Amino acid sequence: MIWQLLIFAGGLGLLYLGAEWLIRGAASLALKYGIRRLVVGITVVALGTSMPEFVVNFFAALSRQDGLALGNVVGSNICNIALILGASALILPLTVSRNTLRKEYVIMMGVMVLFYLMALDGVISQVDGFFLILGLVAFLVFLVIDCKRHAQKLPTEEISDFERKDLSAPAYKKITLLISGIVLLAVGARLMVYSAVNIAEWLGVSSMVIGLTVVAIGTSLPELAASLMSALKKDPDMSMGNVLGSNLLNVLFVIGFVSVIHPLSVETESLSVHFPVMLGFCVLLLPLAWTSYRITRLEGGVLLTGFVGYMVYLVLPYLSA
Repeated sequence: MIWQLLIFAGGLGLLYLGAEWLIRGAASLALKYGIRRLVVGITVVALGTSMPEFVVNFFAALSRQDGLALGNVVGSNICNIALILGASALILPLTVSRNTLRKEYVIMMGVMVLFYLMALDGVISQVDGFFLILGLVAFLVFLVIDCKRHAQKLPTEEISDFERKDLSAPAYKKITLLISGIVLLAVGARLMVYSAVNIAEWLGVSSMVIGLTVVAIGTSLPELAASLMSALKKDPDMSMGNVLGSNLLNVLFVIGFVSVIHPLSVETESLSVHFPVMLGFCVLLLPLAWTSYRITRLEGGVLLTGFVGYMVYLVLPYLSA
């Protein structure tokens, strides 16, 4: 057990360092090419921080652990909204642009509803996965077109000395920093999930609950680390983009490709409880962000309280057994 705790701590250190490098590389690329920070968060950062979910689900699918795979994605999407945005808002109230709510949020909500509808027949089939991948391609095309329409250089006075130093670095250093950050995030998350799953199994918790709690939180730690670093750097657009993009990619990329490899069966409890909870948090985000176009510390506390309540609901039967 001590070794597992040490592995967990080592993974946490790698996550912190990886998040720092990833945010620095992504932010400098956004500044250099005039790309909206939100778009960078939705694409590069979100893809990098979604890789742990993909790796875990890939091996879970090969092992026929469908409950673990689906629980990981559904739980990660809940973590992204309730835990990550909640914790980020506590550090720094998050401003949300009207365009984000009208475009990226609407797309994210539509994908979450589509995910639920596909699961209603009890299986995410290979055909479903194919359509999700087509949706991923369409979303990326939309981002490219939108980016070309709205690309603009950030005014010099809005660039900090720290960002100006990163901006002047050679392109290969920015890319190296970005890729290194993604690698450290993936390795750190893998170590933490490995140790956390062993601890959970030692405690006698079921695989479905492990997927929704330990594995979901573990694979969401890169998103949490990246969003918290963005909040500390007073870059709320990157935090919001990371969360919206991660939810989108968890479904379109992770579930899409994994279900094409192996159709995923869906448990009845997931359809009646866990999917509705995921959709509920996604819906709740809209009124919280719509008021004054920001998520305040109080609203962040509401999201965190909801997340803690859901975790208690999941683990309480095992604690009282």
